[in-house]
Amino acid sequence: MKKIGFLSFGHWTNHQAYKTRTAGDTLLQSIDLAVAAEEIGLDGAYFRVHHFAARLASPFPLLSAIGAKTNKIEIGTGVIDMRYENPLYMVEDAGAADLISEGRLQLGISRGSPEQVIDGWRYFGYKLEEGETDADMGRHKALEFLDKLKGVGFAQPNPSPMFPNPPGLLRLEPHSEGLRERIWWGAASNATAVWAAENGMHLQSSTLKYDESGKPFHIQQAEQIRLYKDAWKKAGHNREPRVSVSRSIFALVNDQDRYFFGQETDRVDKIGMIESEKRAIFGRSYAAEPDQLIKELAEDEAIQEADTILLTIPNTLGVDYNMHVLSSILEHVAPGLGWR
Repeated sequence: MKKIGFLSFGHWTNHQAYKTRTAGDTLLQSIDLAVAAEEIGLDGAYFRVHHFAARLASPFPLLSAIGAKTNKIEIGTGVIDMRYENPLYMVEDAGAADLISEGRLQLGISRGSPEQVIDGWRYFGYKLEEGETDADMGRHKALEFLDKLKGVGFAQPNPSPMFPNPPGLLRLEPHSEGLRERIWWGAASNATAVWAAENGMHLQSSTLKYDESGKPFHIQQAEQIRLYKDAWKKAGHNREPRVSVSRSIFALVNDQDRYFFGQETDRVDKIGMIESEKRAIFGRSYAAEPDQLIKELAEDEAIQEADTILLTIPNTLGVDYNMHVLSSILEHVAPGLGWR
């Protein structure tokens, strides 16, 4: 058994073939996607976060809205770029969204990926300390976020407050008990996967990672996951770790599927550069008849190591078609792989 969720990049553009031509279209359809996904039995609704782009950027209003309109489905991100975040304000936003959803938030965070503008976090009012890199800053903010999520008082109370204070140091409110244990780290390298385990975060591994061995993507990703699990065990955490992997998977069950994805060219791994001097490997897409999909996916070592699969969806094609895509996986593929 595996948890199966969708991952939306939340893209929009004013194109006649798109169902999401505006930011409003994408936001409202994202809520509808999550509601419909819960109805068909999907386990999670996850959303990417990008700044300075025609894509979803501010996750907490969206996650709160989804939390208010659903009852069971996990709600999360994959991932929030911590370079752009105020960790304390984020604790308040995340706590509120988690309480609205009654404890269903699964927040994926990371140090960030290449963005649309140069040092975009500077426009948000942040700067590097001496000798610090932007990756360092993202990780430092992540650790502060984790620390404040514990709900331990740290702020000295005002002797003449507007409202009566409880005794002792004050914590941020609203506090959501247990949210600290539902934070995931998006790791692009083996080292950061180990770091995530040491700091008690679950692991999100996407469709790309740094090429650290020259092996096929799914083998490198599986090795990353095993290193993470070993580090978690060594750290002595008293709870079970979770691991998600993202995949583009399309079951070709009708002519529309074949039209959209029957000529997919990304059925092999690709090599590219996502940062200067950082060679990355991009995992293949899967698009085939259900029986063939089952055979191909059964050979994906990283999927075998993960407990959660996040299916990337073409959100611009609208709610109805994406529900067809997801339903096809649940009905025709998941049972044959033991995911259901």
